[in-house]
Amino acid sequence: MNGLSTVLIVVGLFLVGGIISFAKQKMPTSLIVLLSIGAAMCLVSGILRLEVWN
Repeated sequence: MNGLSTVLIVVGLFLVGGIISFAKQKMPTSLIVLLSIGAAMCLVSGILRLEVWN
């Protein structure tokens, strides 16, 4: 696992925590959807950059 994939996965998990927090606070749905898209992109790109796929 290289540094960039680690950073992307950590940022994605941080955003998932933000999604849970915002949902508990009854924040606007559009903001939660935006965070969900960002978290999904970070997690997917971090996982795809792992070196285990070669």
